[in-house]
Amino acid sequence: MRVAVHVGQLHQSVPGGIGRYVEHLVRALPAAGVETVAFAAGPVPERLASGPAGEAPSYVDLGWPGGPLRYEAWHRLRRPVVRVRADLVHATSLAVAPAGDRPLVVTIHDLVFLHHPEHLTPRGVSFHRRGLELARREAAVTVVPTAFGRDELVAEGFDAERVHVIPHGVDAPAPSGRNGPAGASRLRPDVRPPFVLFVGTLEPRKGVADLLAAFARLRRSHPELSLVLAGPRGWGEALDLSAAGVVAFGPAHDADLDALYRAAVALALPSRYEGFGLPVIEAMARRCPVVTSDAGALVEVGGGAATVVAAGDDEALAAALDRLLVDDQHRAERVAGGLARAGEFTWAASARAHARAYGAALGGDAG
Repeated sequence: MRVAVHVGQLHQSVPGGIGRYVEHLVRALPAAGVETVAFAAGPVPERLASGPAGEAPSYVDLGWPGGPLRYEAWHRLRRPVVRVRADLVHATSLAVAPAGDRPLVVTIHDLVFLHHPEHLTPRGVSFHRRGLELARREAAVTVVPTAFGRDELVAEGFDAERVHVIPHGVDAPAPSGRNGPAGASRLRPDVRPPFVLFVGTLEPRKGVADLLAAFARLRRSHPELSLVLAGPRGWGEALDLSAAGVVAFGPAHDADLDALYRAAVALALPSRYEGFGLPVIEAMARRCPVVTSDAGALVEVGGGAATVVAAGDDEALAAALDRLLVDDQHRAERVAGGLARAGEFTWAASARAHARAYGAALGGDAG
């Protein structure tokens, strides 16, 4: 089968976790027996034109219009239809491309815009609501990364038999040995261990304010500790990042991110909502213990290997991080559990499951 996969997320200023999903999926699909052609409005994204993860896929530039104008036309007019030679069209987010007379597959990463609209801009809420309605009406198959996401879609009227739960993967295993000098040797000069790591966009739903409060508590007993915030600034009220020990790293490229995971004391992801939480398994695969909130799909993804605290409880978050700092046996147990958990997620397995979903969309077994 030949599948047209929308990669427009890779043209966004902040591709985020969806961008990582898109990039790894299109690279992994050929090995799963899927002839893949990537498409978007604009030149081939840099992350597909080069990189360590294999040969670049075929690519079609849709031309004008691009960006928000094309997405608005897709959602409001269902035009222009995607003119790419393929058996089906895969919309990898709620920018739902019109597939014409071919089956449509849509990946729905989360429903934060329904349950926590305060964590998005009003325009973002409206756009995603429209995309959800189009997916419900037109998609032959929908893909979600967790059972949590499937249950949310079923509650919104989606047919459970047409919703495929397909977890994301992790892009690289950790080397042998524990974290420490190997990771620290590749860090930027402004990052000095020991540090707690956050990976994600600095926006309201990510719980960064909670993490800053927890870090202030930790610094009282660990004055040498730093907090590294690896990610771009998103929308919302600007956070005060001027406190001692806080490093606003900004967007992290793959090599930087790998080094940060390997050298960090822990990854902290205290989000108020997550549809998956890709940094959880990326950190675990690199021997970095993880502390998350209990929000959204984070408990499911952590699978018992992450330490879980109540969303919004900065005191509990500080206590969980403190234990990883002072209790070597507890840390070792969390590292071992994380490695085992991360081993359950591969992009190859994700691509094979996508191939089965495409087959279902084309009229095969929907299971």
